[in-house]
Amino acid sequence: MKKSTTIAGGLMTAAALTVALAGCAGGGGSSADANTIRVAYQTTATFNQMQTLMENAKKQFEASHEGVTVELVPIQAEGPDYYTKLALMNKSASTAPDVQYEDTFKIQSDAAAGYLLPLDDYLAKWDDWSQFAEGAKQAGLGPDGKTYGVSLGTDTRGLWYNKDLFAKAGIPVPWQPKTWADILSAAEKVKAADPDVIPINVYSGKTAGEAASMQGLEMLLYGTDDTLYDTSSKKWVVGSQGFKDSLKFISDVYQGGLGPSLQQALDPNIFTSVTADWLPSSKLAIALDGSWQSAAWIDGGTAPWPQWSDTLGIAAMPTQKGQAPGTTSMSGGWTLALGKNTKNADLAWEFLTTAVNKENATSYDIDNSQIAVRADVAKSTEYLGANPSFETFSSFVDTTHFRPATEDYDKISNQIQVAMEAVMTGQSSVDDAAAAYDQAVIGIVGEENTQKG
Repeated sequence: MKKSTTIAGGLMTAAALTVALAGCAGGGGSSADANTIRVAYQTTATFNQMQTLMENAKKQFEASHEGVTVELVPIQAEGPDYYTKLALMNKSASTAPDVQYEDTFKIQSDAAAGYLLPLDDYLAKWDDWSQFAEGAKQAGLGPDGKTYGVSLGTDTRGLWYNKDLFAKAGIPVPWQPKTWADILSAAEKVKAADPDVIPINVYSGKTAGEAASMQGLEMLLYGTDDTLYDTSSKKWVVGSQGFKDSLKFISDVYQGGLGPSLQQALDPNIFTSVTADWLPSSKLAIALDGSWQSAAWIDGGTAPWPQWSDTLGIAAMPTQKGQAPGTTSMSGGWTLALGKNTKNADLAWEFLTTAVNKENATSYDIDNSQIAVRADVAKSTEYLGANPSFETFSSFVDTTHFRPATEDYDKISNQIQVAMEAVMTGQSSVDDAAAAYDQAVIGIVGEENTQKG
C-alpha cells in the first residue's frame, strides 16, 4: 500500500463531502458533462506528490484536448478515512469519479462492489503496457481475473535505523539483524542508553489501519514458517504458530516498553509523527516502515531533512529465526483506476495513460520514493541516481510478498488490527487474541475456506 499518512488539517464529514461533491457534479453522471473528467485522489500532511502529478497531468491533458476539463478532487485524509470517502463518492453516480487513486488491496472488493471499470480492452491496444512488470500487472486484477488498475509504482518495507542513536547504545553499524531477537535486543540497548528515545515503532491497532496489518503483523508473519493465506488451496490459514508468534512480538514491543506509548501509537497522527518529527529529531531509533519515507525528506518534500541519508541506515527485515531466505518484505502500491459510472470512458482512459506515461511516472516515482514498475523508468539513469535508498529498497523485491488478492482481504485485515490492538494494550493474551481472530476469519469466509496452520 502507499504509505499510510496523516490527516492534514480538518477532515470533511461524510455528509459534507456528499453535499460538496454533489454540488460540483451538476447532477446525473460521474461528472458535469462528457467533456469533464473528474479525478479523485489522496493528499495528506506528508503526501503531496499525487497533487503534483495530477496538476501536471491536467495541464498536459487539457493542452492536448481542446474543450475538455479535468476536475481535480483531492481528498485530504489518512488511509482508512480516504477509503471511506472514496467509497462514499462511488455510491452515487452523481459524485463518482471518472478516474480514481486506488490502493491495490482495495481493487478486489471495489471491483466486486461495481465501482470500477475493467480495462482489458484498453490495455490490449496500449503499447506502454509491455513496460510494466508482471507483479504490477497482477496487482491490478479483480476477482474475475480482469484488470482494474494501472500501477503507479510499488514499494517494499524494511528497518530504518538511526546511526547516531545506535552508536550511543554501542550497536555497530551498518546493522543487519539476523533474527527477531536481534531486533528486540537492539531496542533494549537503545532504551538502556537513552530512556527518552522510542526504541522501535511498529504500527499496530485499528487506528493505523492497513499500515498495522501490512507493515506490522504481515512483515512478521511472512518471516515465519506460516502464511496468512494458502494460495495453492485458496484457503485462509487459522490456528498458526506464526500468527501467535507475530502477535507475541507486538506484545513484547508495547507491553515491554520498547515502542511508543499507547497514546502515541493509537493517535491518528502517528504517521506524520514518525516521518516529520520522531525520525528527523532522533526521537526514534528503529522504524519498521516503507521505502517511500524519504519522499518527505528530499528537497521539495513535505518535511525536508538534508541529513537523512547520513543519519539513517536501512536494514532488511530478518526472518523470525534467520531461516531461509533470511530476510522478508511486503509490497503493495497504488494504481489509477476508472470509475464504473464514467460518462466518457475513452477520455478517462486517455487521462489515465497521460498520468502514468514514462515522463510522469519517472517524476512521480522519484518524488514519492517509489520502486518503479515501468522497465523504461527503472533502468533510467535519472531514476537510479535520484535517491540513495532506491537501490537498497529495490533489492528487497527478491524476498518480498504480496497481500492475498481476494475480496475478503479487507475484512480480514480489519480483524488483524483488532487482534494486534488487543495484545498491544494488554486487553487480551496472545492465545486469546489469536483464537478470536481465527473465529472472526471463519465467520467471514466460512470454515470450509480455512485450514489449520
